[in-house]
Amino acid sequence: MMRTLWTAATGMTAQQTNVDTIANNLSNVNNVGFRKSRVLFDDLMYQEVRRAGAITAAGLEHPTGIEIGLGTKVTAIQKIHSSGSFQYTGNNYDVAIEGDGYFQIALPDGNIAYTRAGAFQVDGNGNLTTPNGYLIEPAIVIPEDSTQISFAEDGTVSVVLPGDEEPTEIGAIELARFINPSGLHAMGKNLYAVTGASGDPQVGVPGEEGYGKLTQNILEMSNVNLVEEMVAMITGQRAYEINSKAVQTGDDMLQIVNNLKR
Repeated sequence: MMRTLWTAATGMTAQQTNVDTIANNLSNVNNVGFRKSRVLFDDLMYQEVRRAGAITAAGLEHPTGIEIGLGTKVTAIQKIHSSGSFQYTGNNYDVAIEGDGYFQIALPDGNIAYTRAGAFQVDGNGNLTTPNGYLIEPAIVIPEDSTQISFAEDGTVSVVLPGDEEPTEIGAIELARFINPSGLHAMGKNLYAVTGASGDPQVGVPGEEGYGKLTQNILEMSNVNLVEEMVAMITGQRAYEINSKAVQTGDDMLQIVNNLKR
């Protein structure tokens, strides 16, 4: 009976993590460039009472064994890096990646982070930055007297200066790709860091060799699907509830045993 209690408790713990993850997805449904997560489960070890194929005393072979499972655990929380929906904003500093790739962001400690959120802004020095003030890599400085800025599909950034009819190129955005994006470390602030599991970044030109192209005046929104998350939350809630019923049933059976009289 004690096995029932502990087995059901593992299910409740795992489903709590599942619902926590779903809640985080839902809370970021309007977050630009956000990538949803999903929980992956593994069953725990089994108590083997009899192995399949064991030979009986009569020389017969058991076609099946007796293995009693001991519950479940969370084995991974995987980031799903599928594309989100695109939204037209009309803002000249909003840029979306159509396809594979990540913007490179320079952190204050000198490291490079990666993001799909292209809601860029300009600081007091004309630097192109994220909303948190982190500079884009390679750095792009917008001249103070420029009248128009444009981002080409290949990452080229151009501005129109006073007295000029033709745009002037001031820099170019490069994208990074990873062999395993799910292995990136989520740092918060829509930023990701390289890990051993993600592989080293492969930097290239937008629109070439499998890299996505850039689109101005567009933002890539979260890839969270509200209907899917609500269904997953209901399923997780019911799974938590049924595991709690198993705990209650195990407790009732223990009470019956405890109340046995000669």
